[in-house]
Amino acid sequence: MTPAARLSAAIEVIEAIDTQRVPAAKALKEWGTAHRFAGSGDRAGISGLVWDVLRRRASSAWIMDDDTSRARLLGMLKAERRMDVDTIAALCDGSGFAPEPLSDSERSALASRTVADAPAHIAGDYPEWLDGQLADVFGDDRVAEATAMASRAPLDLRVNTLKAKRDKVLGSLRHLGATETPWSPLGLRIDLGADARNPGIHAEEDFIKGGIEVQDEGSQLAALLSGAKPGEQVIDLCAGAGGKTLALAAMMQGKGRLIATDADKRQLAPIHERLSRAGIHNADIRTPKGPDDTLSDIHNSADLVLIDAPCTGTGTWRRNPDAKWRMRPGALEVRIKDQAEVLDRAVALVKPGGRIAYVTCSVLPQENRDQIRAFTARQPEFSVVPPEQVMSVLWDKAEDFAAATYQSPEGVLMTPRRTGTDGFFVSVMTRKKA
Repeated sequence: MTPAARLSAAIEVIEAIDTQRVPAAKALKEWGTAHRFAGSGDRAGISGLVWDVLRRRASSAWIMDDDTSRARLLGMLKAERRMDVDTIAALCDGSGFAPEPLSDSERSALASRTVADAPAHIAGDYPEWLDGQLADVFGDDRVAEATAMASRAPLDLRVNTLKAKRDKVLGSLRHLGATETPWSPLGLRIDLGADARNPGIHAEEDFIKGGIEVQDEGSQLAALLSGAKPGEQVIDLCAGAGGKTLALAAMMQGKGRLIATDADKRQLAPIHERLSRAGIHNADIRTPKGPDDTLSDIHNSADLVLIDAPCTGTGTWRRNPDAKWRMRPGALEVRIKDQAEVLDRAVALVKPGGRIAYVTCSVLPQENRDQIRAFTARQPEFSVVPPEQVMSVLWDKAEDFAAATYQSPEGVLMTPRRTGTDGFFVSVMTRKKA
């Protein structure tokens, strides 16, 4: 397919997303099934265009003064791909499978309109109802922060220190353009272009042998900041597919007791195979089987309870741009309630002097700062560990990392703009000793 034909295909997919109200991934899959002549490179290019339109949905429509699928694609080419009018016009000449030629009004909009005078939620490409929350945490920087959350994320990998060393894996993945992550001592990064396909990491020998896992650097850092140590009893209370469980196990060096569970047993399905591949033998996976608490035998004995809390996922908008436009206020309310419940559940598990590490992939203050304030008010035997103490586990990079993050008395916030990671909040709380 020509670049122009990919534009036409992307407009078709965006129209399907709008009219059929289906998730973008489903619309892209259905388009690929119906157009089997399109090669993998074509499908990757079309997907890149569609995801970029979703990332820049509001600003692109503003630039074009029109909210159609075609207008949003044209506006994105200017706002995200940095194309000028002549370049866009050359692609849209109506020949073959190319989009129809630009109208006079489209040319004028592309040449003259910007988001300089647009409202913050338009310039930053986020739902208007979230403007107050983002202003609360970022103030006048909210447009810049949200714009960074609308960029394409790199592919980050975590080296499993139970089986491999970063220097060696870095050498074997040079052909993919891998480099060291700036903060995590365990991370590797592969930057991806606008039309690039995700590399076949699962086919790499390092992955097959358990030496690497796909994990955003922010998620790696969240696990590191929990301070899990060899010999401790650690509980991963919202383990899901096991990303942080694997990281905790490596930190524990196979020593101690690691228990992983999740209220949704379907989320735990991949964890067993991942643990086996990673060479982890000290993890106990507890799958809910009924109304009884799967942790009923644990009574104030855990050194650490990690809560990778259910959240809105606003910090992962780079990877899930479709999700931000489908998010509703009711979903935030449900997540806040879920977070409070899991925090309170952790209390009975933590021993005196033990700690809770609360993590979200959200930047919203209601899920982060406010949630910790409410918890420590309900549970006064817990106090927040000062952020500078939490970050000291990063050794020589602690000072620079601290300068890059947002800090509050309640915890540490990473963002794509400041740390180059997904948006993650981490708060570590200790229980008073008896």
